[in-house]
Amino acid sequence: MKRAAFRIVRVSRSERIVSKNTFHLCSLVSPPTQTHKRLYHTDPPSSKGDTLHSDETTKHPLYSPLFIKSESNEYPFIPEGRGIPITVGLSGGVDSSVSAFLLKKRGYDVTGVYMKNWDELDELGVCTGEQDWIDAQKVCSKLGIKCKQVDFVKEYWHNVFQRFLEDYRNGRTPNPDVFCNREIKFKEFMNYAMERTGAQYIATGHYARTNFNGESVQLLRGFDSSRDQSYFLSFTPWTAFSRTLFPVGSLSKNQVRQIALDEGIHVAQKKGSTGICFIGERNIQKFLSEYIELQKGKFVDINTWEVLGEHEGLCYYTVGQNAAIGGMKEKMYVCKKDIKEGIVYVCNGLKNPALFCDTCIVDEPNWIVDGLPQTLNDENFEYSYQIRHLQEPGVCKVTKLSPHSETDNRLVVQFNKPQRGVAAGQILVLYHKDVVLCGAIISEPGPSYQEQKRALPDDVHF
Repeated sequence: MKRAAFRIVRVSRSERIVSKNTFHLCSLVSPPTQTHKRLYHTDPPSSKGDTLHSDETTKHPLYSPLFIKSESNEYPFIPEGRGIPITVGLSGGVDSSVSAFLLKKRGYDVTGVYMKNWDELDELGVCTGEQDWIDAQKVCSKLGIKCKQVDFVKEYWHNVFQRFLEDYRNGRTPNPDVFCNREIKFKEFMNYAMERTGAQYIATGHYARTNFNGESVQLLRGFDSSRDQSYFLSFTPWTAFSRTLFPVGSLSKNQVRQIALDEGIHVAQKKGSTGICFIGERNIQKFLSEYIELQKGKFVDINTWEVLGEHEGLCYYTVGQNAAIGGMKEKMYVCKKDIKEGIVYVCNGLKNPALFCDTCIVDEPNWIVDGLPQTLNDENFEYSYQIRHLQEPGVCKVTKLSPHSETDNRLVVQFNKPQRGVAAGQILVLYHKDVVLCGAIISEPGPSYQEQKRALPDDVHF
């Protein structure tokens, strides 16, 4: 059998590639089962030099801007399907629609499933999900694939939304999209796909990549750094990724839209969703007031202890944001919250020491590896981290809070530079180069530079 060889083409990250035959290599997962190995070429390489066979791809540096060109196949960055059943989570948007197209083109037996996770009208009385469902059906019809809808409203309410509300009641800053991925897309949806549609794999439109490394799976950043969604996948169990493909993870948004335009997919220019999924474009304060009994209180200047006014609800504020206090000569920013007393402490200036800290404690770590990494015992090992989506990564060191405890999983994170606006409830994600290592919840920010009576470095930025 003739091997499918790929020619290496090195290009810059900024170069726009829209040809069907040239894309960035996606290191998709290759689980260690005979069934799964059908996805991959297993012939050994015939020569060295400028020829790279598809079974060699995961040996390349994961962070290298490597592109490949297939001599015989379209979209070679996706393994050949050969009729393998796969179910794609369709949102009605361009990313998941192009994912379905690419998988169909590569020979998979594709089923599209639209997940209904929320059941409420917007402020104009319109069910915003209805148009998405219509778009998903139209895409499936265009591609000639099966189309289904599944209702996860109950599961979403109990496993995602209730936690979201409880976090806000406790003055935390939650990220429900992270738990939607863990509880709905990579649990309920995955189970539904395997049990009800006969799928061997699922696929989503996330901008992320996966790589099989020995007996485990690695989650990687999406190649397009401006669209990378690995942050939101950091609480998903690593075992789920052995059954998941991310077809657009090695493409830019422009490439995805171009494919949709070329193939006549009608959502090619559809605007992507923004904000928290169930809130959408609505005012978050008005939304929260429908579910949470507000805890009113006072704004207090943390430097002078002067009462500056009253706030309508402590849950409306997170550390680092503009407090928007009326009648002030300068902007005041939230630097601390006292849940018991209902006080929101504020300070003036974006570079106020009260806004910065250099440590935090995180809880509920989800290591996307098989067991704890050896680097956790190395106090000199440096991780990169993010506490917000698309934040410029920082550098940190990580140690166990209780090194000799087998039950206390909390970690101490030491930032190499002051970090602004660290808030309880935020998700902190640890990386090594492009590999996602762990997601954890910030349970306690460290003392601020003001509390430590330390001056901020001159080169601090945020």
